[in-house]
Amino acid sequence: MNEQPAAPDRGEYASELLESISEVLVVLQAVSSGDLSPRLAFDYPDTHPVGALAESVNAMIEALSEARATALQRSSELNRRIDEIERQREAIRTLAVPVIEVWRGVLCVPVVGVLDTMQATEVTSTLLNAVVAKKARFVVVDVTGIDVMDTRAADHFLRMARAVMLLGSSCALSGIRPAIAGTIVHLGVDLGEVKTYRTMRDALVGYVAGAASQRR
Repeated sequence: MNEQPAAPDRGEYASELLESISEVLVVLQAVSSGDLSPRLAFDYPDTHPVGALAESVNAMIEALSEARATALQRSSELNRRIDEIERQREAIRTLAVPVIEVWRGVLCVPVVGVLDTMQATEVTSTLLNAVVAKKARFVVVDVTGIDVMDTRAADHFLRMARAVMLLGSSCALSGIRPAIAGTIVHLGVDLGEVKTYRTMRDALVGYVAGAASQRR
């Protein structure tokens, strides 16, 4: 008499099924916390509902891992481009506010265009750092490239000159054209101790002559 195979224990089957589902939930919890390393490995075939579920979860984790790797790569590329843009911006800013050492201890700052508050702050910061680094004794701020000088622009230049003088250097303005001179007078702006010259050349000649007279 042939023996029939024993029927599967429904209680044992249900227990294994609950254990598998519990493992699925643990893996999903890890994934939701950002851990994409765990994978599901069941003995169920992919035709079984639990096996199909495990395969779907593993495929989802793989897709998330690839998406994270792509995002990290793009983030790294974005940060690299941002750094490059910042370096370019700094280079442009340096070119926009050139501080030229004409002679040892003599600096010249040609200003071009309209000087707003932000630009004035950058110019002043760059200039003061150069005065300290170069141990400058004389600074010429050339405004030949300035088309219009209103009260605010004149105030910017005065503040810049006073800041330079606070560091122990002399400061002069050059390139003041008749129209700008008339505007300054009309606005009642007092340049105080700041010497003015028609051209940068006149300012440098004046400095040389003054330095020569002091040595006598």
